[in-house]
Amino acid sequence: MTTLDDLPIREDLRGRTPYGAPQLDVPVRLNTNENSYPVPEPVVEAIGKALAAELRDLNRYPDRDAVALRADLAAYLGHGLTADHVWAANGSNEIQQQLLQAFGGPGRTVLGFTPAYSMHPLLALGTGTRWVPARRGADFGLTADEAVAQVREHRPDVVFLCSPNNPTGTALDPAVVAAVLDEAPGMVVVDEAYAEFARPGTVSALAVLPGHPRLVVTRTMSKAFGFAGGRLGYLAADPAVVDAVQLVRLPYHLSALTQAAARAALAHRDALLGTVAAIMAQRDRIVAELRARGHRVADSDANFVLFAVDGDQAVAWRTLLDAGVLVRDVGLPGWLRVTAGTPTETDAFLTAMENVS
Repeated sequence: MTTLDDLPIREDLRGRTPYGAPQLDVPVRLNTNENSYPVPEPVVEAIGKALAAELRDLNRYPDRDAVALRADLAAYLGHGLTADHVWAANGSNEIQQQLLQAFGGPGRTVLGFTPAYSMHPLLALGTGTRWVPARRGADFGLTADEAVAQVREHRPDVVFLCSPNNPTGTALDPAVVAAVLDEAPGMVVVDEAYAEFARPGTVSALAVLPGHPRLVVTRTMSKAFGFAGGRLGYLAADPAVVDAVQLVRLPYHLSALTQAAARAALAHRDALLGTVAAIMAQRDRIVAELRARGHRVADSDANFVLFAVDGDQAVAWRTLLDAGVLVRDVGLPGWLRVTAGTPTETDAFLTAMENVS
């Protein structure tokens, strides 16, 4: 049987494993930060009608530039943005890959503050961009001074900032974004995949886009919109950034069906985003309950919670799995991450945690 070792694969890919999380058939799956609530039936019907309207013309290519979808996304974001400021792709991962294709690549570097989204170094690898893992504080926080010192040391071509951060959950102080923008010689990408779940008063980097042509804010419909299966991510930036990523995007990269489904979802955003408050309530419940039991828990502005356990986190992960609850081992010694789901799922998780110290 042929293996990867038998193929002339790139040397820097040998020994690597693809990104992914276990997809196990258990009663409670809280490991991938999906929205646990199904799409409401009126939205299902609207998306179905939008898809049906596209079927007869599937012999034709879709709108290559997805202009109508980008206009809808700009209207959702507000902040005076137009379609010219927005670009969309198959998930925010593809958006970030396109950014590295345009602004990274061989001979260039991208810096991220770890622990952070584990896909970022893989995107760097795939695009031939050197990955520089910068440091967070012992409490997973990041101050403006700490961030600036590391940007100044490495002078990266691209900086990734996550707000709220994955896997820790906490949003950045706007002063960190401002300080990095002032210091960074290249592009600054703020990954706001979980922005809709942020606690009141949290400031989005969208507010500082005007006058900062090297700033990019990436978002997704996978989380708050419950549209993970639809695979739609997008960015907001200066129109020149949109022009740049179009140089590297594949032809017709967003299908007509994806565009139609996403536009229908955006038209019913009030119904889809109606679950956000309920998810935030379960997140806060998890934080409060675990702290009351003596666990260290990171502050969260996302739809998940990072919490500490005694001893080997892999043992704790298995204990929860044996109880029918799947959470995420993100590779941080002594820590696990759980998605905030429905009240019933939270009940199951907290009950299973009675056997975890």
